[in-house]
Amino acid sequence: MANALEYVSNQEIIQAARRNMNQDVWDYLTGGAESETTMRRNRLGFDCLGLRPRVLVDVSKIDTSTTFLGQKLRIPVMLAPMGSLQTMTPEGGVAVGKAAAEFGSINFVSSVTQPSLEEIAEATTTPKIFQLYIRGDIDWCAGMIERAKKAGYMALCITVDTAHYSRRERPLLNRWQPPSRHREQGRIFQAMLTWDMCVQMKKIAGMPLIVKGIATAEDAKLAVDHGVDVIYVSNHGGRQLDHGLGTIDTLPEIAAAVNGKASIVLDGGITRGTDVVKALALGADAVNIGKLQGWGLGAAGKDGVVKVLELLEEEITIDMALLGVKNVGELNANYVCKAQPVTFAHEMSAFTHILGGQLR
Repeated sequence: MANALEYVSNQEIIQAARRNMNQDVWDYLTGGAESETTMRRNRLGFDCLGLRPRVLVDVSKIDTSTTFLGQKLRIPVMLAPMGSLQTMTPEGGVAVGKAAAEFGSINFVSSVTQPSLEEIAEATTTPKIFQLYIRGDIDWCAGMIERAKKAGYMALCITVDTAHYSRRERPLLNRWQPPSRHREQGRIFQAMLTWDMCVQMKKIAGMPLIVKGIATAEDAKLAVDHGVDVIYVSNHGGRQLDHGLGTIDTLPEIAAAVNGKASIVLDGGITRGTDVVKALALGADAVNIGKLQGWGLGAAGKDGVVKVLELLEEEITIDMALLGVKNVGELNANYVCKAQPVTFAHEMSAFTHILGGQLR
């Protein structure tokens, strides 16, 4: 793997990841469901937003930091839960945990990645969030939650948009499935998940509850009514329901429904500092990165993820200064407006020298 210090853009990291990854892993990480319309709309949503800068503001000191559930973040970017991380780098989830600790972020640990949740927790002493896919009844869930509590996880994240696994045609066409798909016993319990079960699991956990997969104002309000602490706006990176809206397009209605009663996290299509700024301006408290995290892992393991975050930090700092914003708390909807996209939307359209998503 190349020295991560040599990368000057996340575009170079993506290109390095493509060189390092075999076709199966690349397709699993980079693709979406069916026609990939939802995935492209994630990117299109950001491409259709312009920024409204203010000038003659003293921006000689820029503070990109924020807090999430009481923990300080160096930038408002965390590492999304991802399955089968071990296919992208030998250390798997341990590499992501080490990267989060080194940079000053928080990683969400998926219940369907390797190594075990305990091994990932033991790799560093920094806060981590456990993300659970439901593969059993409430007693099974209680057992998993107890393991996470003993390992020191700070919050529980339940993914709720996977009642049925989608048709992700890039890997299907290769007759390949990720390791997480080979351990699917009990998936029916994911389809049986309800709001009442989420409440039960929060009581069992005794820690903040994050619900991942909210895509409408109606469900955001229900989440608040059921005591959810963090609304996680996500469409699974466009990898579940096809022809959904981009997450940034749903954010304003969700933020209005939440009305400050819960924190809001968003993922889906985030590849640039300007994407982070736009999400915060429209109501998110922080964002998560998935594909970009995976590309960093594929390019240079732990060091690749750290470099991804460092490059985002540089972009965010420049964006804030040129917007006339000194800290992330100053961002609001006045800094964002609708605009015409200038590129064809695809998973890498933020990088204009990767034309038409050619890294297939």
